Amino acid sequence: MNFELKQQFQIESSRFLPHLPSEHPCSRMHGHSFKLILTLQGPLDPQLGWVRDYHQIEKTVKPFLLMLDHQTLNQVPGLENPTSENLALWLYKNLKTPLPELIRISVQETSTTECSYPAPLSALGPL
Repeated sequence: MNFELKQQFQIESSRFLPHLPSEHPCSRMHGHSFKLILTLQGPLDPQLGWVRDYHQIEKTVKPFLLMLDHQTLNQVPGLENPTSENLALWLYKNLKTPLPELIRISVQETSTTECSYPAPLSALGPL
């Protein structure tokens, strides 16, 4: 039986979305307190009693957070168009190999908005 782990991180970053019309507010430099939620899934290690050590997850994620926190996201290679969707994808691609149990990255740019990659199956609608 698999368990699902979630661990949250926060970064403070600035960005602008370069492909929007100039009258759109997000085309101008602005900042967000992004909440990043990693979801991992896997079997329980019978000896250790966990799927993955939260401390180890934090150590794995930290170098990537340092690349993003208090930075202009547009200047990070691969995030030239730093939408929340592209940020979720960038994090997933960078973290999937060192965290093979990773199944989802969710990015909240405000308290009322969130996107996830890959989307949960329930969000994809009927198959």
